Amino acid sequence: MIKHAYNLIALASSAAVLLMPTLGEAQERRSCAFLCAPELKIEPTISFENLGSRARVEVGGVVQETQREAIFELLFALGVPTVIPRVGLTFEVGLAPFASTAEHPFTGATAAELGRDDIRDNVVELEAELNLYLIESDQTGGWLSSHFDIVDKFSPGERPGATSAYTHKLNFEWDTALHPFNSLPEGRWLRNLEVEVSLDYVATGIPRAGDLIGDELYLDDASPWSLSLVLVLPLAPLDP
Repeated sequence: MIKHAYNLIALASSAAVLLMPTLGEAQERRSCAFLCAPELKIEPTISFENLGSRARVEVGGVVQETQREAIFELLFALGVPTVIPRVGLTFEVGLAPFASTAEHPFTGATAAELGRDDIRDNVVELEAELNLYLIESDQTGGWLSSHFDIVDKFSPGERPGATSAYTHKLNFEWDTALHPFNSLPEGRWLRNLEVEVSLDYVATGIPRAGDLIGDELYLDDASPWSLSLVLVLPLAPLDP
């Protein structure tokens, strides 16, 4: 965790130098000490995982490819603008309310032992993001925005040597958002709705070739790629 924090601080410092605009633009944010007023959003998300090359796994002597999955997630995101232009922070809490598994991830009990067909796999995941804005909505008349995110993801351990139930993972995201109701008058809640596409690359903490996870022996590295479709709904303030 400390290592990731140092990495984020270093990247934030670099971004400050590379993205710093004129003094006049910076003065527009003088009302903030460093962090500006946060915005809370809820983000229903459909994520398509195991994109690109799918890993082969061996189970009981049988070799098969991991399946591509479509997973519904519910995210709560707290966006925090900063006085550094084009740089922000986001803190997310998310869960997959409808995901299921055959074995309880913490007790080890199986669904059959509990007299069920499956067990809800609704574990919570946390993310801390450094957001670097490539295109701001003001540059496109309010219709489009895009940012690159460096993410410290805290989620269930996926490596056989993990010594914690939850582990940190380094994740990179490229998010592009369309603002379809931008033509509505100022003050309309619907004007702030966004439809977002997110391309994710998980750089660390996922299974590698040779890892034995449960009864699955990975013959290839797990795919680090996923694509998400996100509906972004502002909760507070309702008119950011």
